[in-house]
Amino acid sequence: MATHQPIGSGAAPQGIIQRAALYLRVLTARQAEHAVSLPDQQRQGEAWCEARGLKLVETFIEPGATATNDRRPEFLRMIEAATAKPPLFDVVIVHSFSRFFRAAFELEFYIRKLTKNGVRLVSISQEMGDDPMHVMMRQIMALFDEYQSKEIAKHVLRAMRENARQGFRNGSLPPIGYRTVTAEIRGAKAKKRLEIDPLHAETVRLMFRLSLQGNGTNGPMGVKTITTWLNANRITTRDGGRWGIGAVHQVLIRSTYTGRREFNRHGKGRKLNPASEIVIVDVPALIDQETFDAVQARMKARNLRVTPPPVVGGPTMLTGLIHCAKCGGAMTIRTGKSGRYRYYTCSTKARQGETGSTGMTVPMEKLDDLVASQLEERLLRPERLETILATVLDRREERTIRKRTHTPS
Repeated sequence: MATHQPIGSGAAPQGIIQRAALYLRVLTARQAEHAVSLPDQQRQGEAWCEARGLKLVETFIEPGATATNDRRPEFLRMIEAATAKPPLFDVVIVHSFSRFFRAAFELEFYIRKLTKNGVRLVSISQEMGDDPMHVMMRQIMALFDEYQSKEIAKHVLRAMRENARQGFRNGSLPPIGYRTVTAEIRGAKAKKRLEIDPLHAETVRLMFRLSLQGNGTNGPMGVKTITTWLNANRITTRDGGRWGIGAVHQVLIRSTYTGRREFNRHGKGRKLNPASEIVIVDVPALIDQETFDAVQARMKARNLRVTPPPVVGGPTMLTGLIHCAKCGGAMTIRTGKSGRYRYYTCSTKARQGETGSTGMTVPMEKLDDLVASQLEERLLRPERLETILATVLDRREERTIRKRTHTPS
């Protein structure tokens, strides 16, 4: 049976087998695509393991991921394997501690998590022991890595803001209805701008027309109805797929289509940045400002946070509140042939007939009056109102006294 001991600076002693896992990471997808760093990290890691007699059991490769947080699929998969009972390997090998984490607190947190399960984290370019002096050195290096990461992010953002001020696109996929074109070449870099994509621009304009005017048969449409209509008429997304409600909603609220794109609008946690940090970039307009504002006003009016749904704000008093005593189904509104009288009817019976439910039908006016009279008799009795008002007055007096007590004279 193999035994496992901590790794020393030299080769493993005779008969001792250490299982190792490599964790490789680069920051950008471009680095991964051009094989700038991953193959070199892997080559050095494999050679390091071979020189020390370690058995390499798995390699975790993370292309294009930042190390400032743990939202990395391969990283989390590695941590899960390392903290299993028993762990699937004894040591995690990285090229440098910055490949593992660029945040000092999180680095120490995960090192302790690994150590608690008997797994060590080893850097092949920053080898050190577990004594207090080396731990302090590692923590100092982690602070420098975190500082460097923040400085790099600050300089990159500054460069991207300047690029946006000059009217150029900062690399991300353009909104549907636009495409990127090379505007000029500066050295090895191609500066790109947005132009209207004639293939999909009409789809965007169509969505705004459907929202305000409808399709000629029906009136103005909501987001869900627009989504259904687009898919039914085989109007696809840019990738040839079906539209989703979220994607249609994003199109209808995107101010870029008015010819005004805002770069750096949101910071960390989607927090809105100050106006001084937002860069306005002029782009070709797909729709006019008046149309955009009209759609925003209509969507705001339909927002359930602003306008209650019909089940709450509608004229029917008991909508959504009553159910059939026979089958438990909801009671729905039905109108008589003359259109003069309205009834609450079991929805199951209305759909399926007597075979579905034998629930009854009640005149709406009769049931509404019955419920209203019961509420009046039970809740609006003078003695009950007196108790409620007395309680309200007592609470107001308590708040007034509390305010006076805490207000300095």
